Amino acid sequence: MKINVPKKYRKLSVEIFRIVIGLLFVFSGFVKAVDPLGSTYKFTDYFGAFGFGFLDFAALPAAFLLSAFEFLLGLSLLCGIYRKITGFLTLLFMGFMTCLTLYLAIANPVTDCGCFGDAIIISNWQTFFKNIIILPCSILVFLWHKEITSFFSKKSRSLVFLYGLIFILGVSFYCYLYLPVLDFRPYKIGNNIKELMEIPEGAETAVYETTFIYEKEGVQQEFTLDNYPKDGSGWTFVDSKSKQIKKGYEPPIHDFIINDEDGYDITNDILANENYTFLMVAHKLEKASDSYIDKINELYDYSQRNGYDFYCLTSSLSEVIKEWTENTGAEYPFCTADDITLKTIIRSNPGLLLIKDAVILNKWSDRKIPGEKELTSPLEESSLEAVAQSNDGEKIFILSLILVIPLLLLSFADWNGRRMENKKKNRNK
Repeated sequence: MKINVPKKYRKLSVEIFRIVIGLLFVFSGFVKAVDPLGSTYKFTDYFGAFGFGFLDFAALPAAFLLSAFEFLLGLSLLCGIYRKITGFLTLLFMGFMTCLTLYLAIANPVTDCGCFGDAIIISNWQTFFKNIIILPCSILVFLWHKEITSFFSKKSRSLVFLYGLIFILGVSFYCYLYLPVLDFRPYKIGNNIKELMEIPEGAETAVYETTFIYEKEGVQQEFTLDNYPKDGSGWTFVDSKSKQIKKGYEPPIHDFIINDEDGYDITNDILANENYTFLMVAHKLEKASDSYIDKINELYDYSQRNGYDFYCLTSSLSEVIKEWTENTGAEYPFCTADDITLKTIIRSNPGLLLIKDAVILNKWSDRKIPGEKELTSPLEESSLEAVAQSNDGEKIFILSLILVIPLLLLSFADWNGRRMENKKKNRNK
């Protein structure tokens, strides 16, 4: 297939397209890499929606592979390496994703495709239209791949690819073992949970349409609030149903509800507490790691000595809670909350939060839970109580330097090597 376009326009077009697509893929792969468990949950949603629940075991490896694939594809486009195969894989990937997102937009089995993780949440139709724009660009990148400028020679392109692979897998594994270095969710350190649950005054509210079902002489009929039968008309009420016809404002945190062991809602009590509160989060106790249970028990003893509240939040059933208690010697109180909410709060099972007056002061994965050496003094006198300032811009800058500087040095060494070879050839002429 040939498209007759003057060479200079082909060159300009393909360079613009490969940069745009490359940056998009690098961003998409990176935001998935910093939250591998989030991508794992999304894959599980997909498997469940398509009836492939038996593949749940592959969700975590798939999360690692997808983020690495997108990131390396984008990096290869930006660096101009492996131009033919990169152009082909870009077209193949975009063709598949365009078809998939069209189905998702129509059938809506999963409301958020997760293409940008939690960094940017867009609807399935928005994702489809995005892909419709990118697909023609990927076609031209494939057809005109020879016009792409390469910043590396054939000798060094494998090193570029290898370093990109080490970088993105290193980020993924670090964030999997500990916590995401960038937290795009509303439960990030420094946020006030109570404030993020509030609905602003004058915010648009959801609109629902209620339909009433009545029966008369064996025939059922639906009515609205405007024309439903009055008493004495012979109609008998059967049922009612409500349908949302207009979405209203939804606060960033809208499902944070904690019930104690007796089923009472203690959410406000926890959020209104002006003292420190430890929240151990284990969305599924039956799947939680007990490798650091001694640290958790020590932390509970520490909280009791210093007058701090300590709760374990889980969505597990009472039988599972009882088994956990017997196996670990846990003495702390258990509370229940929604499974999805708990997985959103912290990407660790179990994980730990420290809050005070509804503000999230700190978060730890199970591997980073404070130990005996860090629990020698009250929180007021320790570094644990300070809000762990999360400067996302600084983190992104540091990670960018870690990625870019070695590539720039490699590019310079590559250019210098070619220059020296050319000089040697000229002297031998």
